Amino acid sequence: MNSMTESAGAAPAPARNKKGAGLLKKMAKRYDLYLMLLLPVAFYLIFHYGPLYGLQIAFKNFNPAKGIMDSPWVGFIHFERFFDSYYFWRLLWNTLSINLLSLLIAFPIPILLALIVNEIRSRTFSKLLQNITYIPHFISVVVIVGILQALLSPTAGPINQLIELFGGTPIRFMESAGWFKPVYIGSNIWQSMGWQSIIYIAALSGVNPQLYEAAKMDGASRLRRIWHVSLPGIIPVIVILLILDVGHFMNVGFEKILLMQNNLNLESSDVISTFVYTTGILKGEYSYTAAIGLFNSVINLILLLLVNRFARKTSETSLW
Repeated sequence: MNSMTESAGAAPAPARNKKGAGLLKKMAKRYDLYLMLLLPVAFYLIFHYGPLYGLQIAFKNFNPAKGIMDSPWVGFIHFERFFDSYYFWRLLWNTLSINLLSLLIAFPIPILLALIVNEIRSRTFSKLLQNITYIPHFISVVVIVGILQALLSPTAGPINQLIELFGGTPIRFMESAGWFKPVYIGSNIWQSMGWQSIIYIAALSGVNPQLYEAAKMDGASRLRRIWHVSLPGIIPVIVILLILDVGHFMNVGFEKILLMQNNLNLESSDVISTFVYTTGILKGEYSYTAAIGLFNSVINLILLLLVNRFARKTSETSLW
């Protein structure tokens, strides 16, 4: 009986060895593809997973002279300091509101642009529209902010000149806390909608043309064909990109906000990422800002897990 049990338990081993040998053989056959993976894998290991070692300074009083290991542990003091600070709710509200408005307003725009491009029958006009909307993506953030300052200048900006032409008074868009979020989100839409629409256009090209023909024969108008054929065809892509966007919900465009930020609009423009830069890098409070960054990342992770679970239950489409 024991011998039978031993033989039964030992049986899967050759099968596992055979599978392992088969996998190695396949990898050796396509070694060139695996070699191409070395650089991106090394990049993520060195620049994304390697720095995780330094997260421990969020729980220490980090001293560069002593190093990470010899710096004293202080527990959750830095987290408590951040939560009790007078600027905590301002930073949290600005970060959340900018991202929420971007998600509600900016996220659907590339989808609408892709649907418009897909419905244009003239190939020349379609390509022209795509090129015009793609170009802003390749403009430097510094140049984008410079363009905004030139357009919205209260003295020589064409927007304010147009306002004066209709009898209004010039508005200091770049120095106003109330106008910061509309200007930031609006310029982001202009800059990124063409580039973000590429993946939706690619997804629409994979929709079966026979579905459009069948809907047309059934008497469906163009809008109904978009609603009942085009949109359902790209719903999985929309869900995946929405999950990915929520995954970095607490991360705001640091460089652009920093360039647009000034003392007059600080009430609306001060977000977690800019605060980490000014306090951690410029003032040298490394442990404190590491704790803030860790808090930010944990919120992102929780949101990602919740949205992914919700998407899996409702649409059967998720990251995992």
